Amino acid sequence: MELRSRALHVLLIAEPQAKALAARELYDAAIAAEAEASERQEAGDDDMGAVGAVSLDTAALLTPDTEPPGRPERPRLLAALQVGSRSPFTPEGRAALIHAIAHIEFNAINLALDAVWRFPGMPRQYYLDWLQVASEEALHFTLLDEHLRGLGKSYGDFDAHDGLWTMAMRTAGDVLARMALVPRTLEARGLDATPPLQAKFAKAGDARAVEILDVILRDEVGHVRIGNHWYRHLCRERGLDPLTLYPELVERYEAPRLRPPFNVEARSAAGFSDEEIAYLSS
Repeated sequence: MELRSRALHVLLIAEPQAKALAARELYDAAIAAEAEASERQEAGDDDMGAVGAVSLDTAALLTPDTEPPGRPERPRLLAALQVGSRSPFTPEGRAALIHAIAHIEFNAINLALDAVWRFPGMPRQYYLDWLQVASEEALHFTLLDEHLRGLGKSYGDFDAHDGLWTMAMRTAGDVLARMALVPRTLEARGLDATPPLQAKFAKAGDARAVEILDVILRDEVGHVRIGNHWYRHLCRERGLDPLTLYPELVERYEAPRLRPPFNVEARSAAGFSDEEIAYLSS
């Protein structure tokens, strides 16, 4: 089955744990197919059609059978301002905060899969990059879901908001806007928010939450770097300046304006230039 079609199929799965498992299996299948293709090329095999049971059609125009994403009936989705604050210093508040982070990671699986199926005509590596992101976001969700269950709660027990997916829909018509405003704007906020969250969990005595956030922060640096790479690639293709274009896109798509403090070290590692960090700080 073609990889982008499979990504759309996984995106439409509603059950969170099943989606997370399928996203990881899909990336494993993609990597295995790439390795087999490389071996066949080195062996001089000119038949480079479908490798095994997996192929990647970068030009295919796909149409979902139902409106994505697939999601469970719970959590109930509210406007961001309607979702209550969450303190890690009570058992209920700590579970609610873990749930909020798990919801972000569940949405991040959807966002990565959507980037794969929705936008044809990108280089092959683009699709492999976002399948990798989907797999790693699935791992993050699984770790948080397991920890939440250890606290006596389940995903869906608390209300959540849908801000990440809302921006995905606003940028559905332009892959450049998607790269600018989802991975390198909304998801990059996690680079800034994670260390203060870790400090709160450490103070609350939740060492496991701190460990999970270590994994998430490490991987999210790579995810934002991927977003930066493809944003700049698309700007070069279209003859646009990435620095001056960004605030235009923020205004056009009504993206949130980011506020300090910023995790400058993580943002630099994720590929933000000194000029971009200076722009954010101003």
